[in-house]
Amino acid sequence: MKISPILDENIKYIEDLFKDANDLVKRKFPVDASNNRFAYIVYIDGMAEREQVEANIMRRLTAGALKTNEGFFNHPMSLLDTLKEGGMTTVDLREEPDMSKAVHSILCGDTIIFADGAEVAVMVATRGFPNRGVPETDIEVVVQGSNESFSEVLRFSTALLRRRLKDKHLKIKQSIVGERSSTDIAVCYMADVVRPDILAEVEARLANISVDGILDAGALQELIEDDIMSPFPKCQITQRPDKAASGLMEGRVAILVDNSPTAILVPATLNSFFQASEDYSQGWEIMSLTRIMRFIAAFFALALPGLYIAITTFHPDMLPMILSFKISAARDAIPFPAVVEILIMEFAFELLREAGIRLPRPVGSSIGIIGGLIVGEAAVSAGIVSPSVVIIVALTGIASFAIPNYSLVSAFRLAKFLILALAAALGLFGFWAALIIIFIHLASLKSFGLPYMFPFASGEINGYGDFKDTLFRLPAMFMKKRPIYANPKEEDRQD
Repeated sequence: MKISPILDENIKYIEDLFKDANDLVKRKFPVDASNNRFAYIVYIDGMAEREQVEANIMRRLTAGALKTNEGFFNHPMSLLDTLKEGGMTTVDLREEPDMSKAVHSILCGDTIIFADGAEVAVMVATRGFPNRGVPETDIEVVVQGSNESFSEVLRFSTALLRRRLKDKHLKIKQSIVGERSSTDIAVCYMADVVRPDILAEVEARLANISVDGILDAGALQELIEDDIMSPFPKCQITQRPDKAASGLMEGRVAILVDNSPTAILVPATLNSFFQASEDYSQGWEIMSLTRIMRFIAAFFALALPGLYIAITTFHPDMLPMILSFKISAARDAIPFPAVVEILIMEFAFELLREAGIRLPRPVGSSIGIIGGLIVGEAAVSAGIVSPSVVIIVALTGIASFAIPNYSLVSAFRLAKFLILALAAALGLFGFWAALIIIFIHLASLKSFGLPYMFPFASGEINGYGDFKDTLFRLPAMFMKKRPIYANPKEEDRQD
């Protein structure tokens, strides 16, 4: 819809559209008394900076700061130039001929000015909605390194990337997603490093989204990732600007969503979920050891309960005789099979995990520790579960906390029940069958065209160079090539 040159028609449209919106601030005022001409200013209280509107716009308009020898607004089709000549102190202003875009700007916190005879409105950037600035990350915590997190304000988040990558090739394309929410999103990439086919695929998937609203990065992730029926994440969510900046330099694409303090990094491989920002802030020796421990912890988090059930129920002869006798003696008074014991304790542990997340932070950590001790001790004392089961479930939980990505932990939480079920039914045969099923599933996944198991599978595509940053991390001087994500023409990252 085009903006009408008749001011009263524009006023009626705006006031009908925002009927019963008491936070809308609007005013019609004269700008050329001799010719009986008026202007109309409108913005949303709380979304726009009132001081900026009053000082930079209204005071100048009402004081006649824009008057020329030919009269005020005598050139309605050059309203933007007239405002500039009048000394507007705001740099970010533009003409807007489309009414729907003008309305969107109002909803985003900008101020719109309509004038008699003008077929365009002037949009003045006055966004100043409440925010909490640049917070600290509370999920991807590191001992050494930056603690800054992305902000819920999109422009703050893009600035955090610009601060780390002062490169002319950093591109930030902004668009709108959501029919009702009209959420601003930004696609960030290094133009010379990104693979053109991956960038085109990202933009195509975003363009095909048709949904009422996007309120968080997680909601957008579900709409763009491959194979939504798989519990394993194909997009990497991060709170950390330094991690996103590192991903951009590797050729990945970062998607920022307004109102969400996280970024979506694509493509993502299974190996990328085991990498933490801290890995590159400390010595390669200790971080290689830490990386190996994470993979071992991932195996325990996924397979330990099922392995316990398979051995103790079907193959106790595999255990040392003394250990086997101790486990049998501890289970003599237990009224349930071992698999029921595991399920009881897993259910209790999941409840404690959820309770710790939902409660206030100072209380949540205490509930997790004290609750686990009390529940475990009470269950053993009551003869409901054996001490060995409590140990197995506790080790499984601790191992899951060693994995640096929460989305991958959630996938392992689901997959371990598949292993548990097959191990309880078929023993070690079922245990290995479940692991094979999971690995076949992982090998079948792709993330924006890249194999999910890369470089453990298809590593030859990149000359096996990506193995330098997998189970271990070699010194930076040996990692001269960018990972598989990067454009082959820009694969060198150091001489």
